[in-house]
Amino acid sequence: MHKSYQSTLPASNRLLKKKWDDKYYDEHRILVRDARPSIDTRPPQTYMHLHMKLKKLQLQEERTATIERDNRILLEKMSNTMRTTGQIDNRNFYIPRSLNQEKRRRELLRVSKENGTLAKRIIDRKPILGREDWQKSSQQNNAYLNNIAKYDANWHCRKPASASKKEESETTEKPKSEEPENPPAEKKGVGSLVKANPVASDKATTDKKK
Repeated sequence: MHKSYQSTLPASNRLLKKKWDDKYYDEHRILVRDARPSIDTRPPQTYMHLHMKLKKLQLQEERTATIERDNRILLEKMSNTMRTTGQIDNRNFYIPRSLNQEKRRRELLRVSKENGTLAKRIIDRKPILGREDWQKSSQQNNAYLNNIAKYDANWHCRKPASASKKEESETTEKPKSEEPENPPAEKKGVGSLVKANPVASDKATTDKKK
């Protein structure tokens, strides 16, 4: 097989030349396989503390351990109490009362005193505007209004029927002496006669005779 080998360089022995070329080729392949690239294409290194917070886990474990310890102690106390039913007689027969009763009583006294003082000040306070002056002014204004008004102040108030009948009866029962001696002549419509006074007519006739 070495006789058919064609080397790139001339050699006196083809067998040795073939062995040497195979050896060089194998060494070359090993170097190519183990060669490092000039550019680093590896992924970046990952750090554990960036993905997992160990301090937080530690605090959580400590808190869990504390809770478990407290629960265990409480459970032991409860079991001991249930088993022994207590060894202290703490039955206190006392009347319950409010803790802030005295404070509320003092507050009530203070508020009552302030209210009494305020009421006394309000009662003793003299008014700035007098009620009597207002009443006099109102009466005077009503008098002025009645003087300048065309109708009475209570013209719109209807009088009861009994009062109106009473007034009519009083007017009809007036004595004749109160009537005037010479009542004014009654005016009538157009074409009606006017009733003359007899005394005046007699006086007019005597004047004519003279």
